[in-house]
Amino acid sequence: MIIEQSELDSFLAATHGHPHQSLGIHVVEGKSGPGVVVRAFIRDAKSCQVVAFERVPETRTALRKIAEEGFFEGVLKGRTEIFRYRLRVVLTNGEVRQFFDPYSFLPSLSDQEVYLFNEGSEHRLYDKLGSHQRVMEGVTGVAFAVWAPNAVRVSAVGEFNHWDGRYHSMRPLGNSGLWELFIPGLEEGVKYKYELLGPDGLLRLKTDPFATAFESPPHNASIVMAVDGYEWSDQAWMKKRAETDWRDRPISVYEIHVGSWKRVVEDGNRPLGYRELADQLTEYILDTGFTHVEFLPLAEHPFDGSWGYQVTGFFAPTHRFGGPYDLMYLIDTLHKHGIGVIMDWVPGHFPADTFALAQFDGTHLYEHADPRQGFHSDWGTLVFNYDRHEVRGFLIASALAWMERYHIDGLRVDAVASMLYLDYSREDGGWVPNRYGGRENIAAIEFLRQTNELVHRYHPGALMIAEESTAWPGVTKAVEEGGLGFDFKWNMGWMHDTLEYFQKDPVHRRWHHRNLTFGMVYQYHENFVQAFSHDEVVHGKGSMIQKMAAGDMTSKAQGLRAMYALMWAWPGKKTLFMGGEFGQSSEWRYDGSLEWGLLEYQDHKGVQMIISDLNQLYVDSPGLYESDTDPSGFSWINHEDEENSVISFLRNSRGGDEIFVVVGNFTPVERQDYRVGVPRRGFWKEEINSDASDYGGHACGNLGGVQATSVPCDGQPFSMQVTLPRESTLIFRHSLERS
Repeated sequence: MIIEQSELDSFLAATHGHPHQSLGIHVVEGKSGPGVVVRAFIRDAKSCQVVAFERVPETRTALRKIAEEGFFEGVLKGRTEIFRYRLRVVLTNGEVRQFFDPYSFLPSLSDQEVYLFNEGSEHRLYDKLGSHQRVMEGVTGVAFAVWAPNAVRVSAVGEFNHWDGRYHSMRPLGNSGLWELFIPGLEEGVKYKYELLGPDGLLRLKTDPFATAFESPPHNASIVMAVDGYEWSDQAWMKKRAETDWRDRPISVYEIHVGSWKRVVEDGNRPLGYRELADQLTEYILDTGFTHVEFLPLAEHPFDGSWGYQVTGFFAPTHRFGGPYDLMYLIDTLHKHGIGVIMDWVPGHFPADTFALAQFDGTHLYEHADPRQGFHSDWGTLVFNYDRHEVRGFLIASALAWMERYHIDGLRVDAVASMLYLDYSREDGGWVPNRYGGRENIAAIEFLRQTNELVHRYHPGALMIAEESTAWPGVTKAVEEGGLGFDFKWNMGWMHDTLEYFQKDPVHRRWHHRNLTFGMVYQYHENFVQAFSHDEVVHGKGSMIQKMAAGDMTSKAQGLRAMYALMWAWPGKKTLFMGGEFGQSSEWRYDGSLEWGLLEYQDHKGVQMIISDLNQLYVDSPGLYESDTDPSGFSWINHEDEENSVISFLRNSRGGDEIFVVVGNFTPVERQDYRVGVPRRGFWKEEINSDASDYGGHACGNLGGVQATSVPCDGQPFSMQVTLPRESTLIFRHSLERS
């Protein structure tokens, strides 16, 4: 026996961390000069031969079995140089197999790629790490690569080796922390994991952080799957997107949880799959007029009740609704109909499930070791360690992969506030200050800036939207100007104040008038999205329609229509969670379906109709979107009439060619001949009346419009006398043709 007994024992005990040093083909020095030794470690093998196929005829040399577990070794006489070979194995069941030796191949990662990975500047990590079908030296197989710098030994395990970590142990690439192995002959669809021996001597079975597909819980195995074979048909959309500055374009977002949008009752109440959703959702979005769809996280996650926000597969769409190509088909279909696609993305934390990222190599690798930095008590999750180049590279690659592979048009970044502040939701003494003694998470800030820069560099026209609930300055300011570099930020303050106002009894609203007007104090500090999201219809908060002031369903629908019309007329892009567009009665349930049957009733159908009309008016009217981020596009007419709970304001396009007057009367009192100041004489068309009979209202209004006369009012040179229906919002547009 040539191999040292201690080294052989380490293979048999599955503790050998450098398999390529011994396995495969090696030149050795013997008493009579150099020779060649071949070693192989093969499960269930009775015999093994080395097949030298570069010679004709090919030659076979038997290797000696030196351990019953399947360890073979042999010196090839007459050979002094390394050559290409196959292994011919007879298994214990009599089956004969001939294959290339995995340990005869050079690394699938170059030195440059390894260097860039450690530096954090390899932006296409999703093409390097994980499992990928490759052709190495003319041989087809699967290359595995994983980061586990503190592991003693890493093995690729799966169906191909009966999940036995003694076989297919991987090669460490220097001090990079990367492990790599090319296994010839493996094909797409193979299930696998990584078995890691940690520095603590414990074995861990982990899914691949870079996997493109997973099987369902409880096994959660990674699946070898290529995601570059889909033939896209959205070239026109992608070209147009790259040329678009979304700040002055209409964005009206329909936020959707795929699992509970619509279910197939007759088939076990299952949710729609990606391909089923493609036609049904596209038709619905076209009917209701939204410009974009926003999916709650579609990345793989083990627990339905997390709604996708506790991610274990940062590069894989969840298996629940189909495979990667099915999701591509859904997005492609939406794009072909001019509908953009945004997805929620969660780089702030991850679940502590033992099969995934937590203590990946036996140490706190992706997360902070100190629980004051690395544990989220609110969610029971772990916090990413943004100080590590490799962790930042992992997350950046995730963002870029969704856009590259799936043509996602934007990411809504979840829980940004929790990333920015070291003391987020922590008691005194329960957090660690930064190096300057402050509460800002410097590494997370740099990570967000870098991510936003790279997304915009590689994917022009893509959107980065922050869910950030504090007054952090410059969230949507450019990185080069000291900002975080997001395109938009959810306007949480406006959402909170507006809902609080409309929940009040109309009799008491006069005392809360500031809730309607205060938002304009900071409206242009950021590029805002006005949002009523899923967070407002869960955990006992009730549905959107039930939030309205006390009364019967008809009065609640009246208030909801008025609030939506105000929202669509207010500066900023729009986001509305599913069900809110038709006034769903019940609070949202992730494991049920929306209450589509309510559309048989006028109260709910009317809410859906006004949403459709508001979207149509919005996308057709530059005056309502062109200056969303420009204060010159808004001015108050009267924001001080708290006695009547009435507000009025102007919206206009950049050139002033199109002007809107918006008037809200938020008490259940009809007001006749209410005078409103306007900047132009002539006819003002009533485009939206939230009290219209078509919506289920009282049919009180202005017969399609009013004439403005030369009577100054509200600091304006002209004015018009209008009828204000009870609890309503009216939107008038100046028409030059009839002025």
